[in-house]
Amino acid sequence: MQEKSDHSIITVEHVSHAFGDKTVLQDINLSIAKGEFVTILGPSGCGKTTLMRLIGGFLKASEGKITIAGSDMTLTPPHLRPVNTVFQRYALFPHLNVYHNIAFGLKLKKIPEDEIRKRVQQVLKIVTMTDYEERDVDTLSGGQQQRVAIARAIVNEPEVLLLDEPLAALDLKMRKDMQMEIKAMHKKLGISFIYVTHDQEEALTLSDTVVVMREGVIQQIGTPAQIYNEPINSFVADFIGESNILNGTMIEDCLVEFAGHRFECVDKGFGANEPVDVVIRPEDIYVFEKLDAAQFSGQITSSIFKGVHYEMMVTTPEGFEIMVQDYNCFEAGETVGMRVKPSDIQVMKKERLCNTFMGTIVDESHVRFLGNTFECSDTLGLENGTEVKVKVDFRNIVLYDNEEEGMLRGVVSFILYKGDHYHLTVLTEENEDIFLDTHDIWDDGDRVGVSILPESIQIENE
Repeated sequence: MQEKSDHSIITVEHVSHAFGDKTVLQDINLSIAKGEFVTILGPSGCGKTTLMRLIGGFLKASEGKITIAGSDMTLTPPHLRPVNTVFQRYALFPHLNVYHNIAFGLKLKKIPEDEIRKRVQQVLKIVTMTDYEERDVDTLSGGQQQRVAIARAIVNEPEVLLLDEPLAALDLKMRKDMQMEIKAMHKKLGISFIYVTHDQEEALTLSDTVVVMREGVIQQIGTPAQIYNEPINSFVADFIGESNILNGTMIEDCLVEFAGHRFECVDKGFGANEPVDVVIRPEDIYVFEKLDAAQFSGQITSSIFKGVHYEMMVTTPEGFEIMVQDYNCFEAGETVGMRVKPSDIQVMKKERLCNTFMGTIVDESHVRFLGNTFECSDTLGLENGTEVKVKVDFRNIVLYDNEEEGMLRGVVSFILYKGDHYHLTVLTEENEDIFLDTHDIWDDGDRVGVSILPESIQIENE
């Protein structure tokens, strides 16, 4: 659990939420400081908007407690919370001009007209729209409408501003411009911003703190630099920016092996010869022509100019594909040497070494798990009904593009390229994850059949 700060404006404690039978948030713990800019980041469906709606009071948490400014707000409706929200759809009133859109909430509170005009003019200055008071909102550009929506939220002087993907409807250039404006607004206002997005660059640009989520669970909380340079697991490393993520072995402290070579690193505290995941950012690999000075080498297979740098794919003699970003251009077909500094190698503990399921012995040759009964070559002579642990190696799962061919059905929910193979997550109809290694190319969202051979199933008595 994240530590609570004495300066916290919001604390989320052991919050879980479900829609019917589907759990969308699992035991969320989060502390947000006064004046902090926090971005909740993750792919579609990870629960980030649900978390923001719980903080805003638009949903009631199934479990847990939410505190704002020292008061328990778990059961408090949105209009009584010291927060305001800017949604992806700005929901401006088309029949009102800019001034009256911004003033609308203040009029409902029966604020004196002189005070309303003063506060509206103040926020128009903050959002750089001082000359737009009388304009109809439907004559404004997308970026201008977004500024009006923010002005309408901050004119109420909330302690917290919630922003739910507010730039999603804008084109790329306008998004970039508005990112800088939002950052400047935050500095001027000095209040807490909670910003929801699936855009990694946006999160790194705007935030004091980034909260990375996946499947309703917080994966990592840290500064943008920490999230980028020290990802806690392979999902975070893959989701934030470009990464080379490879299987490795920690030989001993400060010595790791991957891609067929041994490298000095700065990581300690792993077991001898412990399997690990290794992350190297493409910009941290030095590439050059002199092979005698190289730690490892490879052949350029593609080279693409990206505006600031060249992005090159290099295949090593051992069969690993490495992404490199460099200011110098090397052409496809060239053989190059590569080096990486020890401090630029990030070694992470593996989340799992194989698939592990809870199962039940059916008879002397069958075990039940994942909602199905599987033939098993060795049930250890255990009695029928015995609860056991079932292990299956990543390499021993077979996928079919025809769902009917497998014993199980599922959908590909996550794909991680590991340099010489793909590591896939398949979500079954039983709502359980199966992990597997494959050289075949699949797409996120593919529906698949899944089979497990009898000899691939290993039984362990609990």
